[in-house]
Amino acid sequence: MYAIIETGGRQYRTQVGKTFQTESLPYQVGETVVFDQVLLIAEGDSATVGDPVVAGASVKAVVTEQFKEKKIQGLKYRSGNRYRVRYGHRQNKTRLKVEQINTGTSFQFESSEEE
Repeated sequence: MYAIIETGGRQYRTQVGKTFQTESLPYQVGETVVFDQVLLIAEGDSATVGDPVVAGASVKAVVTEQFKEKKIQGLKYRSGNRYRVRYGHRQNKTRLKVEQINTGTSFQFESSEEE
């Protein structure tokens, strides 16, 4: 079973027990985050597509890491003007581990791993 969620203007495919990374979220490591913008829930051959979101569905995840991405280097250059500027950028990211997918019905999928 997997779910497609939306956060920060982007869509992510999530599964129970798997990790995914998003743009930086304002949560500390160990905090629980609930995403209620669930666009799709699928299991096997059946899928529930939201219009625009699945009613009552949510995904619960735990923040496992706040980190910076690999540095991206760039260069601005103008020929004939002796203008050269080098720059670098490291984007802040948040890594989350999915613990539970709530489909909006009485049945829920939870992680079976013990920590």
